[in-house]
Amino acid sequence: MSLSIMLQGTASDVGKSMLVAGLCRIFYQDGYCVAPFKSQNMSLNSGITADGKEMGRAQIFQAEAAGILPDVRMNPVLLKPSSDKQAQVIVMGKVASDMDAVGYHQHKPKLKKQVYDVYQSLAAEHDIIVLEGAGSPAEINLREGDIVNMGMAEMIDAPVLLVADIDKGGVFASIYGTLALLADDERARVKGVIINKFRGDIALLRPGIDMIEEMTNVPVIGVMPWINVELEDEDGVVLQGHKKHDIAEGELDIAILHLPHISNFTDFNALSVQQDARIRYVMHGDAIGSPDLLIIPGSKNTLGDLAYLRARGFDSQIQHAHRCNIPIIGICGGYQMLGNRLYDGIESGIEQCDGLGLLDCETHFESGKITTQVTGRTSAHASGIFSACTALPLAGYEIHMGRTILGADARAWTELDSRNGEQIHAIEGAINLQGNVAGSYIHGLFDSLPFTRTLLDALREHKGLSPLERPEIAYQVYKQGEFDKLAQAMRDSVDIDRIYHIMQVGAKAE
Repeated sequence: MSLSIMLQGTASDVGKSMLVAGLCRIFYQDGYCVAPFKSQNMSLNSGITADGKEMGRAQIFQAEAAGILPDVRMNPVLLKPSSDKQAQVIVMGKVASDMDAVGYHQHKPKLKKQVYDVYQSLAAEHDIIVLEGAGSPAEINLREGDIVNMGMAEMIDAPVLLVADIDKGGVFASIYGTLALLADDERARVKGVIINKFRGDIALLRPGIDMIEEMTNVPVIGVMPWINVELEDEDGVVLQGHKKHDIAEGELDIAILHLPHISNFTDFNALSVQQDARIRYVMHGDAIGSPDLLIIPGSKNTLGDLAYLRARGFDSQIQHAHRCNIPIIGICGGYQMLGNRLYDGIESGIEQCDGLGLLDCETHFESGKITTQVTGRTSAHASGIFSACTALPLAGYEIHMGRTILGADARAWTELDSRNGEQIHAIEGAINLQGNVAGSYIHGLFDSLPFTRTLLDALREHKGLSPLERPEIAYQVYKQGEFDKLAQAMRDSVDIDRIYHIMQVGAKAE
């Protein structure tokens, strides 16, 4: 019988995803076959499994921490918001429908048995399942029909740890308030509290810990310090706190437009760990300035976000950057925006509009969604700043609903060798004849170290700097070290023996 532990939070962005990854790594290090599970995930950060299924990237990096391949069963329901009221509902890796919040809330009970069966299937193949909740179990307006917080814990009789973020302030109120709003049987299911993101001397926190334990009769089993680990964040809210900084000599300034419906911002994690690259997200009210590289990222509402760029004056800033010969890369939706024209009627409700006109191509949106892992290489015919990046290996994944047609003044940027493991020969992406604007549907493009390092060194040369002499570590290798760093911090700060005991108690209760 599989053991289980579930992490729920006092709110969103308290660090549940990261702590689940840490526990997965610890159990993996201890010799267990462990898997993550989040029944329902709302995120625009998604990835593709080896069999072409779409799932949340949080569960993908948690699976990596557990030393296993991602499996869509780890995230059977994924919600991808396309507006404030509408979301694409993905069930077991495939698009089911588009729903508003009320419609989905009414639909959730129909998913309950499927979620339960999927969990049991996954649990039958692993020693331990580490579950993650969503938001907070104290969202009492959503309790009826819940399949991701206490509703999920009840389905499989899992013990729960409550995660609270002290960095935002009010941590004891959030712990007490969350537990107070739970029903008696739900409160009894909470076996411990982890206070996360603590800075300072823990001795100053001790009186509060003693009092909250006495008031709630729930032990605080750990206080996690604020640690800097370069791993994937699930919530786009983390970008709101992305600090600007001065660019030191020898560093590259890479500007990324922060779109209202930005998707897969984890594409740029591999850039952020390069020692000479400094990433900044350009928010409303910011100026693009004169970066060494400008990136337009993916979007879940491409035409809506293109309208945002125009309304905020970013389109003229992008054109100015282009006239100044600043290299521009568009990924997925950003690639589509760089073209001459977009024809939608599927995603945004806007039938068609002009693009930014920096790539000679046009995009037609279609109802069928492409979800595939890909391998390939950059084209051997690139020019300009991208001429250094020819015939370099690439691997990543595509998630899009558009088909892009190239015009006479654009060339393919990449050549694909495989999709979902099947050998093919296809062209992909676009690059202008001047070689300073390029676009691609490939997410994870920068995870390929030979491409990324060659591009950054070309940008250094363009800036009058020498190539970086110190060899860089591949991002996948770097992440493994970060998982170990996270696991050690948890071992140092959280009572892991207590968690093992809590899981055994839960198993006996079954």
